[in-house]
Amino acid sequence: MIAAIGPEGNPADSLTTMSGNGGPTVLRILLGAQLRRLREARRISLAEAGTVIRASHSKISRLETGRVGFKDRDIADLLTFYGITDEQDREAIRALARRASEAGWWHDYSDILPSWFEAYVGLEEAATHIRAYEVQFVPGLLQTEGYARAVTLLGHADAPAAEIDRRVRLRMARQLVLAKPDPPNLWAVLDEAVLRRPAGSPAVMRAQLEHLIEVATQPNVTIQIIPFKAGGHAAAGGAFSILRFAEPDLPDVVYLEQLTSALYLDKPEILDRYLTVMERVCMEAAPPAASIGVIEDILREQ
Repeated sequence: MIAAIGPEGNPADSLTTMSGNGGPTVLRILLGAQLRRLREARRISLAEAGTVIRASHSKISRLETGRVGFKDRDIADLLTFYGITDEQDREAIRALARRASEAGWWHDYSDILPSWFEAYVGLEEAATHIRAYEVQFVPGLLQTEGYARAVTLLGHADAPAAEIDRRVRLRMARQLVLAKPDPPNLWAVLDEAVLRRPAGSPAVMRAQLEHLIEVATQPNVTIQIIPFKAGGHAAAGGAFSILRFAEPDLPDVVYLEQLTSALYLDKPEILDRYLTVMERVCMEAAPPAASIGVIEDILREQ
């Protein structure tokens, strides 16, 4: 990847090959971070950089945080303004910008995928560790098709059957991330209520519980259950996920989903708080082996 620029470094001398791993969401974030370093190394303000590409300072801010795609003309103009004249360096960055502006596989579902969740799918693709705490539903990456359909119908009861099918296919497609050659480590902590709250028919719930037991045998998947008898616990405020990445320019992200939007939190002090809560929840939950026993007990009750 493009190396970080030290306080005494020359921006042009610091350019190396950026990692090709990750989809367009991740590449936009990485490239945006490098553009910010190049700008700051020259002590150029957001407003000054915006003028160069005929845009506002807020447009530069969105570019540097990876929230928008990159136009080749804008990249070329910014590189010139930032003093990057070596053709190899310029072409490497421009080529990366073109890749970062490509559509991810989830673009095929853009008609049903809200923009606030699109970013999460891209980050999920690139994460090396995904930690989730859930109080209501089984996490999407662990759902069976039948369970996913039942949950989807709860939020889209009036949607046509074809739309429901597409929403379920999208969720199933996301699960392929767990089967790729270098999959992320998924560590999910579920409140016992998740296992007991019906979603779909009894057969659907039984299949879902059996699936959790099966998937927990995968080396990259850990499942813990917080039983009712544990009482109140540190994460009583609601569900959240923490995503971690191999790239040093990608900070950990806390994801909080709401009814019609989501929050992406990456400030160190907030991350530290959520990591502390997650660690406490894991300690309060039954160990992984005992958690499988909890699921099996619920299955026997049915």
